[in-house]
Amino acid sequence: MKTEVSKGHVNLDSLITEFLERLEIEKGYSSLTVRAYRHYLKHFYDWLSENSSITRPENIDLELIRRYRLYLAHFRNRNGVRLKRVSQSYYIVALRSFLRYLLVQRDILTLSPDKIELPKQSARSVSFLDSEQIERLLNSPQISNEIGLRDRAILETLFSTGLRVSELVRLNRDQIDFDRKEFGVKGKGNKLRVVFLSDTAAQWIERYLQSRRDCFKPLFIRYSGAVDVQKNGEKMRLTARSIQNIVAKYAKKCGLPIKASPHTLRHSFATDLLINGADLRSVQEMLGHESIRTTQVYTHVTDRHLKEVHKAFHNRR
Repeated sequence: MKTEVSKGHVNLDSLITEFLERLEIEKGYSSLTVRAYRHYLKHFYDWLSENSSITRPENIDLELIRRYRLYLAHFRNRNGVRLKRVSQSYYIVALRSFLRYLLVQRDILTLSPDKIELPKQSARSVSFLDSEQIERLLNSPQISNEIGLRDRAILETLFSTGLRVSELVRLNRDQIDFDRKEFGVKGKGNKLRVVFLSDTAAQWIERYLQSRRDCFKPLFIRYSGAVDVQKNGEKMRLTARSIQNIVAKYAKKCGLPIKASPHTLRHSFATDLLINGADLRSVQEMLGHESIRTTQVYTHVTDRHLKEVHKAFHNRR
C-alpha cells in the first residue's frame, strides 16, 4: 500500500506539465495528442482555481469530480453550444490518466481514477462507402496530368490500406516496396505495422511517380506555391489538410451522398474487409488499433450485410 510522500506539496500546475512531458518523451504520443491533453487538463485546472480552494492532488475527491462533471454537462462555448457527451468523456479520460500518473509514477496519493466512471455513450455511428460509391470516387480524378495522377494514387492508397491521414502524409517514396507491394508505417503511440497495397493501388502509385521529374523525398507533393528544394523537398510534402480537401473535392465532384474524408475511406476499407469475410483481429492489426474494442465498432456497420445474407439464404420458400 502506498504511503503519502512529501511530493504532495508540488502544485497541480507543475504536475500537469510533468505529466504532459512524460506523454511526449516516454510514451511517444504525437504533438496533437499532447496538445489535446493539455487543453483538457488546463480546462480542469482553470475550473478548479475558480471554484475551489484545492491546490493539492491528495484533496481531490469524488465530490469535487461530481461538481466538475456537472460543470462540463452545462458548459457552453463562445457560440453557446454545449459539449457533446463524447467530448465530455475526453475531458474525463485526460483527468483519469493524470490521476493515474500521480499515483503510479509520482507516488502521490490522490483519488483513484478507477472510481471515476466514464459517461455512457450511444453507439458510435460510422460512415462508409459501398462498392459502387468507391468506384465513382476512385474514377473521379482526371488523370491527364501529374496532379490528377497524384490524386488518383492518393485515393487508391487510402482505400487499399486504411491509413490514417497523418500516416499517409508522412510517407516517403523510398518506403514503398513495389515487389512485395507493402511498406511499414509508425502509427499512434509509435506502434509499427506493415501495410499492404492492392495491385491496383501499387500500379497507380508507380504511374504517378513515373510522371514526376523531381527527386523529392515525400511520396505525395504539392503543385501550388513556390518550389522549395531544401531538405530533399520536405516543404513540398502535402499536409493533412490538403489531403482532406482533395478527398472532399472528389466526393463532391462525383455526387456522393455524404461528406467524405480520408477517415471515411479508412472506415470503408475496414467495412469492406469484414463484409468479405475477414476476421476482426486481422482488421485490428491492419488498422493499427491498440485495442480490439476500437475495431468492434465496425461489427455494427456490417449488420446490413448480415441481414441481406439472412434474407438470401434462410428459409427460401
